[in-house]
Amino acid sequence: MAQDKDGSATYTRPIRRILVGLLVLFLLGIFLFWRIDSPRAERLRMAVIDDLAPRFAFVTAPLTWAGKIAEDFQSYDRLYEQNQQLRRELQQMKAWREAAIQLEQRNAKLLDLNNLRLDPELTYVSGIVLADSGSPFRQSVLINIGAHDRIRDGWAVMDGLGVVGRISGVARNTSRVLLLTDSNSAVPVTIQPSGQKALLQGDNSVAPFIEFLESAELVRPGDRVVTSGAGGVLPPGLLVGQVAQTPDGRLRVRLAADYSRLEVVQVLRTPQREQIGDPGSLVAPDPHIDGLEMQGPHLPDG
Repeated sequence: MAQDKDGSATYTRPIRRILVGLLVLFLLGIFLFWRIDSPRAERLRMAVIDDLAPRFAFVTAPLTWAGKIAEDFQSYDRLYEQNQQLRRELQQMKAWREAAIQLEQRNAKLLDLNNLRLDPELTYVSGIVLADSGSPFRQSVLINIGAHDRIRDGWAVMDGLGVVGRISGVARNTSRVLLLTDSNSAVPVTIQPSGQKALLQGDNSVAPFIEFLESAELVRPGDRVVTSGAGGVLPPGLLVGQVAQTPDGRLRVRLAADYSRLEVVQVLRTPQREQIGDPGSLVAPDPHIDGLEMQGPHLPDG
């Protein structure tokens, strides 16, 4: 068996070498023929290409299809990369937009703090929020102005857009602001345009509810809520927020003040009004008329 294998190998090796040599010579001849610069050779080459090209179309079809697939895959890959790049840019744009909105809101607040004029008699002093109460049962903040700045209890505090609360406790250099959301806060308000009087009662939530409303059917969600000035709690006409209705039908107020970004506030210096102790001295009698009444009518003698 070993001899048969050696004999077959002895015959196949020369044949393989001859075939390889012929193939090399054939390819070399084709190469040389393709390099000949002659009109006859060119016509012959074109005839060979025209005759062989249709026959090898089935061979080139898979290659063409594979090339198209590769091009489509490259196009999809480029589209995917561009999509990812656009997503990253969109995320950056969202971050920049949020930063721009925050800066715009802060700028608007600062501009309002500088330009707000609610009443010619009302002046204000601006302060920075130092800390909040940190308690779910008390809604208040500390600000960096106090008795040294002539701050007094009960004065209204705003953030430039709406009422935040009122001063409730004054130290030398700090003051405590009782927020409208605190359960101890009760502020008389007016609902516009109906002119309904009500009481804004805090309940430690972000939206205080409305109590003691005279005619609830005249109030609609979105109505403007301002302070009424009743009881001297806060000056009249300060913006509080808008009416909102809960799913259970209860009326609450969506506050205009932005408590989530409460950084700078303004304390309105409310002028102290003169107290009238004796109502009788409000209208003083005319001495001349009073003297005539005491003398009575003059009747002629006889």
